Amino acid sequence: MIEDIPDILIVDAEKTDVEFMLEALNKHKLTNKIKVLQDGGNALDYLFAAGEYLGRDTCKQPKVIILDLKLPMVNGIEVLRRVRSNEMTKITPVVVFTSSTKDWERIECYRLGANSYIVKPVDYDSFVRTIAEIGFYWTLHNVHPGETDADSSYKHHR
Repeated sequence: MIEDIPDILIVDAEKTDVEFMLEALNKHKLTNKIKVLQDGGNALDYLFAAGEYLGRDTCKQPKVIILDLKLPMVNGIEVLRRVRSNEMTKITPVVVFTSSTKDWERIECYRLGANSYIVKPVDYDSFVRTIAEIGFYWTLHNVHPGETDADSSYKHHR
């Protein structure tokens, strides 16, 4: 089975936020390889090839995980903790993108190894601009741990 690994894995339960994210990423033609999961348990199943994703090649991980903290089943902090504690995913970039402004959550996310913590802007234009910037950085500029030298060279010279 050939599987199309997403460049961006969005884990967010807020449907409106997900719609805005997809609009922003598509508007800027950043990637068409996006997977959206709406609860932390499902995200962990996907990342670790469990449940409905049993048999998925866990050697192939997304270029970045955009993770909200307010999730059903398993909250975002626990998802981050498990991602960072597993050899298959511990170097996968994780951007926490949340409405939480609680200092303890931000500190805990960085302590657990989040690559970035961004509070979701409340106005639409700022929200879309922020997601576009995240997409540009993590899919076009950042050299992903799974890329070869040839992949990186091609990406930065086109």
